Amino acid sequence: MTLGTEIAACRLCAERFASTATAHDPRPVVWFEGAARILIAGQAPGARVHEAGIPFHDPSGDRLRDWLGLDSDAFYDRSRIAILPMAFCFPGYDAKGADLPPPKVCAETWRDRAMAQIGTPGLTLLIGGYAQNWHFGNRMAVTARVQGWRDHAPRVFPLPHPSWRNTGWIKRNPWFAQDLLPALRARVKEVMK
Repeated sequence: MTLGTEIAACRLCAERFASTATAHDPRPVVWFEGAARILIAGQAPGARVHEAGIPFHDPSGDRLRDWLGLDSDAFYDRSRIAILPMAFCFPGYDAKGADLPPPKVCAETWRDRAMAQIGTPGLTLLIGGYAQNWHFGNRMAVTARVQGWRDHAPRVFPLPHPSWRNTGWIKRNPWFAQDLLPALRARVKEVMK
């Protein structure tokens, strides 16, 4: 059994998800094969991704692909891009309709093995606070970490989540589009050759 097959069969969080406001079953979205040129380390699938079974199959994915300068065919090429969230399943919503955090048990169970299989990609994108805190090993505000992107480039780029909820953040931080995105697109182009 491959690691991807093992993860796809995971039901560690079945009781946890059943007790959420969404009362859903686990559906791990696994999108990596072997060595990758680019690692996209995100948070967890959203409701649309849970339904589709395809990572970033939503408006956040549209924005992320734009940030990277990639079309869907290149973005979903598992031989070049590995998408490894902090949790493979949609965590659900709480009673107020807010996103629940990725369950830590997912990363604790699967991340080291998945990272070993992926190897050392030429570019790692750390999307959002959960992925950034895990990979950097410390807690820091996403804005501060993204502002310090040059400290990690060209191999690692910390990014905000591409959600529509961050549209205001993007407008308040024009340096993101003016400085970071051109450097990111250039690195993606270089690594994808």
